[in-house]
Amino acid sequence: MSRIGNALIQLPKGVSIDLNKANLVTVKGPKGELQQQLDPDLGLSLENGNVTVTRPTNQKRHRSVHGLYRALINNMVIGVSEGFTKNLELVGVGYRANNTGQLLELTLGYSHPIYFVLPDEVQIETLTEKGKNPVVKLSSIDKQLIGQIAAKIRAFRKPEPYKGKGVRFVGEVIRRKAGKTASK
Repeated sequence: MSRIGNALIQLPKGVSIDLNKANLVTVKGPKGELQQQLDPDLGLSLENGNVTVTRPTNQKRHRSVHGLYRALINNMVIGVSEGFTKNLELVGVGYRANNTGQLLELTLGYSHPIYFVLPDEVQIETLTEKGKNPVVKLSSIDKQLIGQIAAKIRAFRKPEPYKGKGVRFVGEVIRRKAGKTASK
C-alpha cells in the first residue's frame, strides 16, 4: 500500500488542474504553467479542491508509479503557487560569481572562468558581500529543472574534504578529513 500515492493533493487558491484525453496533466497557477505526462493506467480525480491519484490494481508496477506521479503532481502544484529556490555558496579564496541576464560567470580557481547559460525558466541572482562567501540564488517553478541546474553548477568544483573549498548548497555539511600530521 503506497502511503504517498494515497495522500491527497490540496489545491491552493488560484491553482487549477486539468487532465486531457492524452493523459497530459496541466497545472496553472499565479507563477506559471507546468505540464506532465501521466502514466496511462493511473487516474486523476478532483473533489472539493483536493486531487487524488488512483491506480487500477495492486500490481507491482502500478504501486511503484502511484507514489511517483502523486509526488510529481504535488511538486507541480507547489511550484506554480509558491516556487522553488536553491542557494549555492562558493567557498574558497578568489571564488567569485557574476551574472549578466541568464549568463553565469564563475571563477573557481581554474586558469579560466566558467560561463554557464541558464534556461529561461530559471531566474538567477548572485550576491557578494564583503567578508562572506559569494552566493548564487536560483529560483524556478520546476523542481526537477532547478535541482538539475544546481547539481550541474555544483559539479564544476565539488567541495573537497580537507579544506572544504568548492561549490556547496547553503547549509550543506561537508565531512572533513584530517590532513597529514607533521612528523618531528
